[in-house]
Amino acid sequence: MFLHQAGANSTLGVVLRPSSFFPIHAALVRKKYQDLFSVKPKLKPEPKGQGMEVIIAILEFKKRKPRCGCPRIAEQISATFGIEIDREIVRRVLAEYFKPTGTDDGPSWLSFLDHNKDSLWSLDLFRTESISLKTHWVWVVMDQFSRRIIGFSVQPIAVDGAAFCRMFNQATAGMEYPKRISFDNDPLFEFFQWGANLRILEIEHVQSVPYVPVSHPFVERLIGAIRREYWDHVFYWNGNDLQGKLDEFKDYFNEVRVHSGIEGKTPNCSAEVSVSNIANLENFKWNMPCNGLFQMPIAA
Repeated sequence: MFLHQAGANSTLGVVLRPSSFFPIHAALVRKKYQDLFSVKPKLKPEPKGQGMEVIIAILEFKKRKPRCGCPRIAEQISATFGIEIDREIVRRVLAEYFKPTGTDDGPSWLSFLDHNKDSLWSLDLFRTESISLKTHWVWVVMDQFSRRIIGFSVQPIAVDGAAFCRMFNQATAGMEYPKRISFDNDPLFEFFQWGANLRILEIEHVQSVPYVPVSHPFVERLIGAIRREYWDHVFYWNGNDLQGKLDEFKDYFNEVRVHSGIEGKTPNCSAEVSVSNIANLENFKWNMPCNGLFQMPIAA
């Protein structure tokens, strides 16, 4: 087809070949049959709650804690605001709205002992280095039932039997002792004074399987969380500074941080030390424990 239009100073010509219509026609045919016979896509359900307020809370949480996954965010939002929300809703919200800027297996054999509150504590030690590269030993005691941190104790020098017992007493000061405690096969737990201390306190000890960290999982995961979430981002100067920072982390961990293993509750709620304070999506604030390192939504 050829069209020609003559003007005073210009000539316009358009040539359309029959082959030009075939791609257009084929596209129209596909569109027709897609509309007639394809299954209509189901609309994705909106998050339960107050619509856009939930989305904003999810995005704010992810922005402030970018390493948090969908299950943790869902549990934290549910615990804070008292609304029903699961990880799939969080995943869809983040897939649609969140634009990054860059940068389990079953329980261990020890779990069958952990059916009554305060019946089993898990103990462990780890080492950390100050800003001047001085080594400090840290003793951590955890209630396995509630995942609550009982306490920390710091030792800036080499650990002997007497220091070992003193660190345990400092970390558990003011607490009622459990029926059993579990620890690994570290040679430090073989001190004579340590065994005598357990006999005096009438505490039964349960040792984990040698060279199998999964047999002592809860306190091992706690130490990993402390390193990933805290010590990879802060420094300390001396033993007193280290003890203070560990106590701040203990308050954050027990009062604010939720856990999948205890149905998305905080350790203090699981241990019935405190009750959940439900926030309103239209009126809440951001708590910033550990000098602002962590940011969590709480009731205003």
